[in-house]
Amino acid sequence: MALDGVTLYYLVRELAPQLIGTRVDKIHQPEKEEVHLLLRGQGSSYRLLLNASATAARFHITTVNKKNPVTPPMFCMILRKHLEGAKIIAVEQEGLERLITFVFQNYNERGDLATYHLHLEIMGKHSNLILVERVNIIDGLKRYSHALSRYREVLPGRPYLTPPSQGKLEPTSDEDTWRAALYGEDNREDESENLSSKLTGILLKRLAGVSPELARELVLQAGLVEDTRLEQCGDIDLSRLFQSYRRLACPQPESPIEPCLYYMTKQASAFTFLPFQQYQSLSRESFASLNACISRFYDLKSSGNTLEAKRGSLKKVVQEHQAHLSKKLNIYEETLAEARSSLAYQKWGELLTANLYRIQPGASETTVEDYYEANLPQLTIPLDPQLTPNENAQRYYRLYNKAKATLNKTEPLKESALAELRYLESLLVSLEQAASLPELEEIHTELAEQGYVAAKSGPGQRNKKSGKLPDPVPRSYYSSTERQILVGRNNKQNEWLTLKKAKPTDLWLHVKEIPGSHVIVPLADGEEFPDDATLEEAAALAIYFSQARGSSQVPVDYTHVKNIKKPKEGKPGMVIYDKNWTLYLTPKTEVVERLLESGE
Repeated sequence: MALDGVTLYYLVRELAPQLIGTRVDKIHQPEKEEVHLLLRGQGSSYRLLLNASATAARFHITTVNKKNPVTPPMFCMILRKHLEGAKIIAVEQEGLERLITFVFQNYNERGDLATYHLHLEIMGKHSNLILVERVNIIDGLKRYSHALSRYREVLPGRPYLTPPSQGKLEPTSDEDTWRAALYGEDNREDESENLSSKLTGILLKRLAGVSPELARELVLQAGLVEDTRLEQCGDIDLSRLFQSYRRLACPQPESPIEPCLYYMTKQASAFTFLPFQQYQSLSRESFASLNACISRFYDLKSSGNTLEAKRGSLKKVVQEHQAHLSKKLNIYEETLAEARSSLAYQKWGELLTANLYRIQPGASETTVEDYYEANLPQLTIPLDPQLTPNENAQRYYRLYNKAKATLNKTEPLKESALAELRYLESLLVSLEQAASLPELEEIHTELAEQGYVAAKSGPGQRNKKSGKLPDPVPRSYYSSTERQILVGRNNKQNEWLTLKKAKPTDLWLHVKEIPGSHVIVPLADGEEFPDDATLEEAAALAIYFSQARGSSQVPVDYTHVKNIKKPKEGKPGMVIYDKNWTLYLTPKTEVVERLLESGE
């Protein structure tokens, strides 16, 4: 959800008392379209984040300290020149527009006390951060001329013009004025068009500070359905709609708020200043302040974006190696097919040797009896007229020996490539199912150790006392009978879990011949198998954390850890076993969900 004008009103109302009177201590620009102002005053310090990106334009106080570039960007240097040491004297919003102005006082180069305005314009892809002294622009985070905007230029020295007004109705408590705006009575053509338009679209078009989400909420809280059209509304419907408008879209200094953050499948989905009916099916978290709510939302969103970017870059590396291996396999297959077809040359050489006396010098072919076949069929063998019959036989022996050598050399290469492809498939499964940056970092380390990517410089996160890397932390779940089930998060964890963590008598599970996680059920001394419920639920987890997720009647192999071995020169997580049992299972959704909820 983007910051709409109403939400910004409440955010300004909340933060202005904290920010006014503070002084700018430092200024950083950690990202291309994001500036951090480090403020001190009133016995407190704050990090004010100002973002002018197309998808996440906003402002709020944050505790996240991002890494800064070695060389500060030009706009950052300009802000430092004019605003370092400056005092914030006002934080203002233009009506319910998404235009926030921070007013500073500071001494200029001449030693005079000057007033500076830092305008944060939250306008989607046109969002910007512009520093102004008096009426002229000092500079903007994004510069553009009349070639991009006929209305105004954002260039040093040009006069600052606020974004053009959209002519929307400012908050009003007069229902007649509100209805007139809703019907577009100032424009008769507009009025006729409005009648057949959806209420949500009309509210968005006519009322200041309203976003698509808020417009939808106004309609729902009025007891109407989202697709309701204006012509379908009676007088009572409009009265209820006005009341929901007064309650949600007419912010007042004393209006109470209850900031909420909504989650969909553990991912932050939206934030609101009051509980919204449209999100009632989602899990909700309440916050004491709107700033904390908004900050948490964008922190989670940023983490999610970073997670997906990291996942995407690692997947690209793996997929590129897969494509390269696939090309090599095609070459191996063609080479092997050609070599196999050349194995017949041994028989040709032996048939020629047995019939040398019958072959005429200079002949281009000869027909002999194929005594390798029961019915002695006639076989015509091509000859090189430039060679003697014996030389032709020796040539076929050489071609056979070459084909045999090619087979002996290429078969291991093909098997190695197939094994590496299976390993890369397992990496892709781990990447798809990684839920955090540390998990992706473990996979990155594994890729570096296998030579697929460059290793990161600097030591890993070793224990300060022992100097050793900490033990991996596999996923841990509990069955319906309270038995622990351990699941590896990636290949290295799979290997550690099976070959180092687990006892020889513990039970090991893995989906048959499909990339996936190793699953361990710890067993007590003298216990051969867990109860049936735990066995089935461990198998369900093995399926869920594999490439077979969502499939039915999936074969899951299980055996004791003592039967598991790592093949010589095998890749991480690759194991072999020759004694096992197989369970065919279609996991039930409710069982898997309960298991996942039991995770630590």
